Amino acid sequence: MANYITVDSGTTNTRLRLVCDGKILDTVTFPVGARVGADDLRPIEEALRHGIQQLLERNALTEDAIHRILASGMITCEVGLHPLPHLVAPAGIRELHAGMDECHLPTISPIPFVFLRGIRTEGDSINDVDMMRGEETELMGLNGVHPCVYILPGSHSKIVQTDAEGRIVSFRTSLTGEMLYALSGYTILKKSIDLSQDTFALDDLLAGFDCCRAIGLNQALFKARIRDTLFQKSPCQLYSFFLGVVLAPEIESILATKVTRVVIGGKKQLREAIDALLKHRSHLEAVCLSEEEIDACVSRGAIRIFEFQES
Repeated sequence: MANYITVDSGTTNTRLRLVCDGKILDTVTFPVGARVGADDLRPIEEALRHGIQQLLERNALTEDAIHRILASGMITCEVGLHPLPHLVAPAGIRELHAGMDECHLPTISPIPFVFLRGIRTEGDSINDVDMMRGEETELMGLNGVHPCVYILPGSHSKIVQTDAEGRIVSFRTSLTGEMLYALSGYTILKKSIDLSQDTFALDDLLAGFDCCRAIGLNQALFKARIRDTLFQKSPCQLYSFFLGVVLAPEIESILATKVTRVVIGGKKQLREAIDALLKHRSHLEAVCLSEEEIDACVSRGAIRIFEFQES
């Protein structure tokens, strides 16, 4: 099998992985992404150059040992290193393979780059229009049973529906992760909510969810402060309630898909909370992916897209 370096670039971070014979051997991560590129592309270029060299040196490899550098995510957005238009849904591995763009970036590396496009939806209403970059590659790396609904929580959480052929046909995006960060860091809740908690209290998570459903997001958020000021709840209890409140609209959106089974990937902190909420507040069958499955899916998806051949 060929050797690759995969690049998964987001809004704030970029991750490079060395994949040899289908196995991830090494990973480097840099705190730069599309948000930096909006002002200056040099930090992204430098991160890629340094990351590629670091992976090669640490594993005693030369550039000619790497077949391609496969890049996906926000690196192809309008302020990214290599802007590319979205593909239009429905789109799956066949369309993503056909939409690849190969080029040489000699100031970064002599290894050829292959950039993978994102996907967007169209419609008569703004409610029907959405876009993604990176999640499509992640999905192509998961061994799902189709048709299916995937939940991919993160900074920009996605609820993605695939058809029987495994193509992405529709999806919805929520600013869940960014809301958690902004509300806990830049509002009156700053002194009450600690996002560094590594677990949640189930009863408080459910209480936050139920409160939001009963009185709405805005009022329920202030109840998090009341629980701190008047009820002296612990940091874990406060965080759990807050998490349940912010996740409530996303759970409602999942339930609106009218499916009976969902697969949950994405970030561990949100993945496990969504799994718990669905199991205690719905009749859906929720399959929560393991950290190992999720960790490899972007690299696996990028390689699958690149190596795709019509059967």
